[in-house]
Amino acid sequence: MRHDLVLDRDNSLLMVIDVQEAMAGAIDNFERIVSRIRQLTSAAKIMKIPMMVTEHYKKGFGATVSALEDELKEATCFQKEFFSAGLEDNFLETVRGFKRKQIVLCGMETHVCALQTGMDLIQAGFQLHVVKNAVASRYEEDRDGALDLFKTAGAVLTTAEIVMFQWVCRSNTTLFREVLPVIKRF
Repeated sequence: MRHDLVLDRDNSLLMVIDVQEAMAGAIDNFERIVSRIRQLTSAAKIMKIPMMVTEHYKKGFGATVSALEDELKEATCFQKEFFSAGLEDNFLETVRGFKRKQIVLCGMETHVCALQTGMDLIQAGFQLHVVKNAVASRYEEDRDGALDLFKTAGAVLTTAEIVMFQWVCRSNTTLFREVLPVIKRF
């Protein structure tokens, strides 16, 4: 019997929050964060873990960055105007439709859309895993403050590598050999 907080790929949904074109110029470590998110999306794609991506006010912030296009082609895309996607019509119903209890969250900005969406997911009964090296804010103190709030609310703070190794679960398998280059890529 595994600990309840260990991720199970058959019970996980990867949620990518608002990694949009306009953020590229606003966040100092944008490329590094996108690279970590790309690791997660690549691993999820290999392991057939469903993915959901949100885009906040696409008219103003643009589309999801092209660096994630290939991995997110089959992801469910959700347009939003509320900072919390949880306040949008049909969002929670869409998430529940995946029948996955564990939500792995990454994206931007940590203290705005990621935080508010994540808090609403916790409130809705999901187990939230926030990938702290795959979330970003314009200012580090806002990111750190949001991570503190996430922890207080009961989210699991994790890293991209922890997520991927929990998902793959075992070495010396075909799946492990397929995912290992993705883990080593960063």
